Amino acid sequence: MADTFRFELVSPEKVLVSADVTEVIVPGSEGDFTVLPLHAPVIALLRPGVLRIPGMDRQLDEIYVRGGLADVGPDRLTVLSEQAIPLANVNRDVIAQEIRNAEEDAADAQDEDSMRQAEDMLERLRSLGDALNLAA
Repeated sequence: MADTFRFELVSPEKVLVSADVTEVIVPGSEGDFTVLPLHAPVIALLRPGVLRIPGMDRQLDEIYVRGGLADVGPDRLTVLSEQAIPLANVNRDVIAQEIRNAEEDAADAQDEDSMRQAEDMLERLRSLGDALNLAA
């Protein structure tokens, strides 16, 4: 029986993780699910949340992902994410202030396009804030 499987986390900017791991907890659109070696093949949509990699380096054991796709096979997991940020790299105070700023921008938007952009930014920041357990 295999003890590990290949895990790759890819964001638009770069490959964030490429390693052999024993377990990954994925924030699926239907709820969190755990991938272990010899997992049945599945493709799942991601929701904004925290991807957890037990036993991984402290800098990469919890990673915020904002949407995307997980492709699972018996010997691999590939996650393609719209955005991926290691939680160790996130400053909670800065995110809380950014949420407040985005709320003000949405309230002050003068046209539909500005409103849509401000609301999209606010949604992204709130999902990150939720992952960090910040009070909005």
